[in-house]
Amino acid sequence: MKCNSMTPTTDPFRRVAIIPARGGSKRIPRKNIRPFGGKPIIAWSIEAALASGLFRKVLVSTDDEEIAEVAAAHGAEVPALRPRGLADDHTGLRRVMSHCVQQLAEGGEEMPTQVCFLLATAPFVEVDDLRRGLNLLEQHEASFAYSVAKYPYPIQRAIRIREDGRVEMLQPEYRLTRSQDMEERYHDAGQFYWGKAASFLNGEELIASPVSVPVILPYRRVVDIDTEEDWVRAELLFRMTREGEVETGESFGGPLMERVTP
Repeated sequence: MKCNSMTPTTDPFRRVAIIPARGGSKRIPRKNIRPFGGKPIIAWSIEAALASGLFRKVLVSTDDEEIAEVAAAHGAEVPALRPRGLADDHTGLRRVMSHCVQQLAEGGEEMPTQVCFLLATAPFVEVDDLRRGLNLLEQHEASFAYSVAKYPYPIQRAIRIREDGRVEMLQPEYRLTRSQDMEERYHDAGQFYWGKAASFLNGEELIASPVSVPVILPYRRVVDIDTEEDWVRAELLFRMTREGEVETGESFGGPLMERVTP
């Protein structure tokens, strides 16, 4: 968690961080509070948000009492447990975002103007990332600013495996194009999503939308922790990064927005 002289551009009273963390992860049971780097993985996100000084509150949205206790122990607030209907395998993150901001609007306190959704499994996020995201949101007068990373290999050369077991290129027109001549492509890094509170409430399109601006992260700090293999890779990379051994690396990330609810 790094911090430098970059300062927020508006009063933190106007901003809230929300960390969605449901209890029913299937592929990695209890994923959001599983120990990672010496503490529950959600603690890294909570501590980065608190250390940034950007937020009036750091809230955790969960349906699980144990997650709520862990979150509170690390300095977050859990105002109420999330309804079960918004914590199953079929509920997308966008629905959870809208619900959380609606709760803020109905909570009786002054409504924040900006909200940052920070995923519970984002141990690589740094304070400067969050500050840079806020600055980009405001400088561009955008609806959203969210973390992205570059694909480490030209996706124009992607192949598919056919039903007969053979392969073919998805974009054969790039078969003879040099890698350095291909346009760089980016994916959702799955770490944080800044936005105007009104934009979340209005259901504006966030991903790959002209109302959004990218916060580009180095792909050595982007890991999509979705399976046990991902977890092992993330722990190895985390240790190497903390020990200063990684200057370049591979991205194991991918689009997260329409996956199961965190």
